[in-house]
Amino acid sequence: MCEDRPGGTGLGRRALFVTGAAAALTLGGVSFASASAGEQETRTVRGTLPAGSPDFVYVPVEVPAGVREIKVAYTYDRPSVPAGTPGNALDIGLFDQRGTGLGGHGFRGWSGGARTEFFVRADDATPGYLPGPVQEGTWYIALGPYTVAPQGLSYELTVTLAYGPPGETPAPSYPPERAGGRGRAWYRGDCHLHSWHSDGRRTPAGIAHLARAAGLDFVNSSEHNTHSAHAHWADAAGDDLLVMLGEEVTTRNGHMVAVGTDPGTFVDWRYRARDGVFGRFARRVRQAGGLVVPAHPHAPCVGCAWKFGFAEADAVEVWNGPYTPDDEMALAHWDALLVASVRAGREGREGREGRGWLPAMGSSDAHRDPDTVGLPQTVVLADDLTRRAVLEGIRAGRSYVAESGRVALSFSASGGRGEHAGIGERLEVARDSPVTVRLEVAGAPRCTVRLVTDQGVLFTGGPLPVSGSGTVEWRTTPSYAAYVRAEVRHETALGPLPGAMAAFTNPIFLGRR
Repeated sequence: MCEDRPGGTGLGRRALFVTGAAAALTLGGVSFASASAGEQETRTVRGTLPAGSPDFVYVPVEVPAGVREIKVAYTYDRPSVPAGTPGNALDIGLFDQRGTGLGGHGFRGWSGGARTEFFVRADDATPGYLPGPVQEGTWYIALGPYTVAPQGLSYELTVTLAYGPPGETPAPSYPPERAGGRGRAWYRGDCHLHSWHSDGRRTPAGIAHLARAAGLDFVNSSEHNTHSAHAHWADAAGDDLLVMLGEEVTTRNGHMVAVGTDPGTFVDWRYRARDGVFGRFARRVRQAGGLVVPAHPHAPCVGCAWKFGFAEADAVEVWNGPYTPDDEMALAHWDALLVASVRAGREGREGREGRGWLPAMGSSDAHRDPDTVGLPQTVVLADDLTRRAVLEGIRAGRSYVAESGRVALSFSASGGRGEHAGIGERLEVARDSPVTVRLEVAGAPRCTVRLVTDQGVLFTGGPLPVSGSGTVEWRTTPSYAAYVRAEVRHETALGPLPGAMAAFTNPIFLGRR
């Protein structure tokens, strides 16, 4: 049921269900009469969403000509709920006169549940929203009832239109796609970060400062469901820091980080796995030059667990922030995918579709203090410090994940006739040829080393000395181990359970194709 205050237009009971995406509901509209320049009008409407509401509810706003700015504020109730029952949480965003169609042509911003109000005008907008003219037509306030209490969710929207000259929209300035690299080398980066353009509390400049302090060479902008930050990173980049642009596509069935897309790329998130449209948006990411990376696939938060499968993924975020049990679950799941790929004979082939194995990544998902930028970080072997080279290294799996810039690994496999392979590569030797696996570790005091294969953990060594440096060697054959990867773990007080991760590598595959 909906109602309005005097002078407003009620939302009414009229509704339209939209197919082909997550269930959506469009309510009756809010109308404004035109006003003189310098004046403003306000309408306030109230409504209640029942438990079981669609994923998205759209409130139309009829915007007349001559509007300089649209401002929206909202509140909603948070009644007490029984223990174990989700309470109310309501996200919000905005679409302009181009509509709410899947693909986001009318998208003007999204703040989720991070803000209680926002504005949009030609020359400026609240972080998370896109500046541009407020043109005549039907705009839409997008409500996303993330969770709804059994009592329902009662909300209040206050919409204010200010009239006057529109102002000039600034041309966006994007960070360069190249920084001062060292040629072919190992580069450290954090590809999952949040600023105040979504639910973070740091500015892009503040994140860049912390990235440099953590010894990072590159970062990736990944705001929830908006690309508004893309035009605000240019001043934070520099010869010592490559800034790539992307988005965290935050659906109701899991999150995906788009890594290294073209500037200004928006990827829609308003669908579930059952809608069968995820492939369309994964292709959108790749067409924009980026990588599709499911994030924290086993995270316990509502809507965070990954339900879309991995056929469209270019890599997977196995380690997210401080190491926790859901990261251990993600690691085990990823290792099972590696085992399935080698047993099906799919590993090592060229191209994303044919390669058959999925590289792992790690990122901080840092939002605010005390979140640590660069905990963990992905260390990539790239031909140079450019967007293209870094993405190629990640896609090929030439990378390992470390908890900080202090931890460094060198991992290789060699055959008896001078054959050699590194992380993400294949050692081309016969099935029964002897193979020597070598791991060099620095910056991991008293940690234990484990070598993991398709048969499980086949070598455990350590603890490393208090200096944190050490070398281990292990000998095997391709008939015994189809691949080998390394883990470096902290001490544990829980008996047989492994300690928290300090670093791990992508695999080296053993044997001829």
